Amino acid sequence: METTQFSVTVEKDEQGFENSLSLAKAIYKVLDHKNGEDLAVMRVGDKIDLTDYFVLCTAQSNTHVKALTDEVEYQLEKIEIKADRVEGRGSDNSWMVMDYGRVIVHIFSREMREFYNLDKLYSDTEQIKVED
Repeated sequence: METTQFSVTVEKDEQGFENSLSLAKAIYKVLDHKNGEDLAVMRVGDKIDLTDYFVLCTAQSNTHVKALTDEVEYQLEKIEIKADRVEGRGSDNSWMVMDYGRVIVHIFSREMREFYNLDKLYSDTEQIKVED
């Protein structure tokens, strides 16, 4: 049986910086590949100055939250993209936040996603469709 290696690519602009939409879509694809649920990419840059996009994901368990976080880090580090910060490690792994500058990734347990409800808070932002 032949196995295929999973990998992602991220487009760069003229100055060599990662395109934030391309990065958000790549992160979405990693999370989808590892069975993340209720995935969403939101363009929040018009609402907050901190970042351009949020990527939201629900995990099946707290262990899955950690596994998804590790996989995003692994896949992006393979193409030399490192998170500026990752928050939530050492806690109960119910919510991890990964800061990639212009893209912030939120990986939640189902309970935390429902409690913080970022989907509702940013419901008036553009929802980006990611094609397979």
